[in-house]
Amino acid sequence: MHPDIFNRRRRGLMQLMGDGIAIIPTNNAMHRNGDVQFRFRPDSDFYYLTQFAEPEAVAVLIPNREEGEFILFCRNRDPRREQWEGRRAGLENALELYGADQAYEIEQLETILPKLLVNQNKVYTCTGRHPDFDQQLFGWINDIKAKVRSGVHAPMEFSDLTYILHELRLFKKSEELRVMRRAARLSAAGHRRAMQVCRPQMYEYEIQAALEMTFMQGGSHYPAYPSIVAAGENACILHYTENQSLCQDGDLLLIDAGAELECYASDITRTFPINGKYSPEQRDLYELVLAAQAAAIENVRSGKAWRAYHQAAVKVLVQGMLDLGLLKGSLEELIDKEEYKRFYMHGTGHWLGMDVHDVGEYKVEDAWRVLEPGMVLTVEPGIYITPSDDVDPRWHNIGIRIEDDVVVGKDEPEILTRDIPVDPDEIEAIMADARP
Repeated sequence: MHPDIFNRRRRGLMQLMGDGIAIIPTNNAMHRNGDVQFRFRPDSDFYYLTQFAEPEAVAVLIPNREEGEFILFCRNRDPRREQWEGRRAGLENALELYGADQAYEIEQLETILPKLLVNQNKVYTCTGRHPDFDQQLFGWINDIKAKVRSGVHAPMEFSDLTYILHELRLFKKSEELRVMRRAARLSAAGHRRAMQVCRPQMYEYEIQAALEMTFMQGGSHYPAYPSIVAAGENACILHYTENQSLCQDGDLLLIDAGAELECYASDITRTFPINGKYSPEQRDLYELVLAAQAAAIENVRSGKAWRAYHQAAVKVLVQGMLDLGLLKGSLEELIDKEEYKRFYMHGTGHWLGMDVHDVGEYKVEDAWRVLEPGMVLTVEPGIYITPSDDVDPRWHNIGIRIEDDVVVGKDEPEILTRDIPVDPDEIEAIMADARP
């Protein structure tokens, strides 16, 4: 994205602040073991405002400050360290490429930031996100309080930056949707590749490799979250990530995986037959989940309450469970008592954006919030049947989830992820075309 986009975001946030000082640190690099670090990924709030993707950095925003409103603390250039660890932007590029009005070495933070806090009335920060940094910040403020006799005052009010910043992030602008569409197309290509390579007696991780290779070939540095590649009974574990089992002939394979591009996530789940052909029982349950998803997507519309699309999915699923003999009783009572949670125990979706479970309130003043254009969410009903004496064995160990990413529009919802089909006949055709 163009740097001007991030400048507009900062200005929008500062308008909402009015006055005071906002302080946003990024994530630290994390050690994996020995001298090896996990691959770094910046804090989403920090990146949303700065586009700066390096560790050891802090952004400071001060509305109407004459010397400049955006101050960035970061690592300076160091040729010796860069030869070992990779290139750094440095202070000059912090100004020229990232739009900072002033840039300082991160080592100067303890000297300069306390001075920026002096005589500010309010501090905005995401308290609790970075506990060690919070401790530093409180220490600097206490030091200012101790100097009150010199004529300075410390901030009198702390305000959680999270709410106003996350409300901004909840509503996706056109440039964000363009990136999310690209991430969705790339993720769909990965899922298609997984369907094409899947064969009985492959290991789950082999299919994961084909999926994630497609992501990387398309420019994604890493998945948006750990990929779930769950064969057979493993599909009944909602967040299964071991991906070590054999794919057995006759079982289903559930893949929940998405690529990340420019720190924006995609999130797709497809469930397909390992041997390329759904059994009658598998198809019955699959078509039930698909009908529930269609009913849910129909309720992803501006003016509808957040909960409406979950309720629509539940109604279809419970009626289907009754028709198939998985549940007994009345539709209304089973829904009211949540008896369906035995087989469908999660919600039908979540916000999607820079985080796969993205930010934004689901309720406003104790009421489910109303959907508005620009919101992006997942629609992912499922059914998971673990073995039980009171369940016909023909349903045992079947786990199915179908998930797409949907934009709330002014009229019709936009399904970002439909480049990979959900229709069972189309899925079987993709798999058949890939076989000799």
